[in-house]
Amino acid sequence: MVAPTTHPVQLIQPDGQRVHNPAYSGLVADIGPARLRDLYRDLVVVRRLDNEAIALQRQGELGLWAPMTGQEAAQVGSARALETDDYVFTSYREHAVAWCRGVDPADMTALWRGCAHSGWDPATVNTTNPAIVVGAQGLHATGYAMGAKLDGADIATIVYFGDGATSQGDLSEALGFAVGWGAGVVFFCQNNHWAISAPTQMQSPVPLAQRAAGFGMPAVQVDGNDVLAVLAVTRQAARHAREGSGPFFVEALTYRMGPHTTSDDPSRYRTPADLEAWKVRDPLDRMRRLLERENLADRAFFDDVDTTAQDAATRLRRGTLELPDPHPLTMFDHVYATDHALLADERAGYADYLASFTGTDEEALR
Repeated sequence: MVAPTTHPVQLIQPDGQRVHNPAYSGLVADIGPARLRDLYRDLVVVRRLDNEAIALQRQGELGLWAPMTGQEAAQVGSARALETDDYVFTSYREHAVAWCRGVDPADMTALWRGCAHSGWDPATVNTTNPAIVVGAQGLHATGYAMGAKLDGADIATIVYFGDGATSQGDLSEALGFAVGWGAGVVFFCQNNHWAISAPTQMQSPVPLAQRAAGFGMPAVQVDGNDVLAVLAVTRQAARHAREGSGPFFVEALTYRMGPHTTSDDPSRYRTPADLEAWKVRDPLDRMRRLLERENLADRAFFDDVDTTAQDAATRLRRGTLELPDPHPLTMFDHVYATDHALLADERAGYADYLASFTGTDEEALR
């Protein structure tokens, strides 16, 4: 059932004032001044990383990028609610989640530059690389959570997806299987109001969290631009999963301020007024106002945060530009865990094709 709240869960108003919520405030009672400053630092760093990656794409250094500006609180709040042993399945926009899980900024762009199938080893941070097939990661996460349950592992598995993915059959199958088998999955929907150019109301006349209720799992809506509220709600959901109570659905209401990807032109389907209504709810401004209102940070702190963000952006840029160009035939590496006859034939055929106009053999091409 959907949690009995008239409005999405909120603990910080856009002007920085606290909101007392008897059901959720206690879940973040341990988040004192230092932790609040850390959350703000995360928000600033990941926006700076996002802006740097967009600039790199515009300069021709990346083939594509999926911007996340506006969605920082949904990602940071949820990622910081997780334990190290929890496992994360991402879509293609969770750059802030990757940062919070310990991914080096220098490893974030290899896939987007076309240099590798992935950027980091998922086993080192319990976090998958970007998944491009919309909604497929829901099935991957559900299978992993079921395996964890059979192994007796007391962990939560979380899967990130957008509002558009809720219209995909893969996700419906994942929701149904997770309920039927009691898999400990947190289905975390970042409802950023646009599935590329299709608005959410075109997909569903009711809140997306109610779709979860239709499958028989608990669900809650949260203000996705309130990092503290997202942290509280995700802690609740992850605990539910770890305790063996089955899946949980979170709908974080947020807004994609930029394009769907850098190949998209959002001005074709939304107006400047749409953006203005959400700018006043900016997750970074909200957190900064809280820190200033409660005298928890000074000018030196904000300057230090900016330095940290710039250092991270520099690392991302340097890592991108230092990526070696892959040899053409490496695209066939790591596709299967073992040798595969069909893939071997395709590799040989492509090598012959390249040799026909380069005059080099397969070994030289590698």
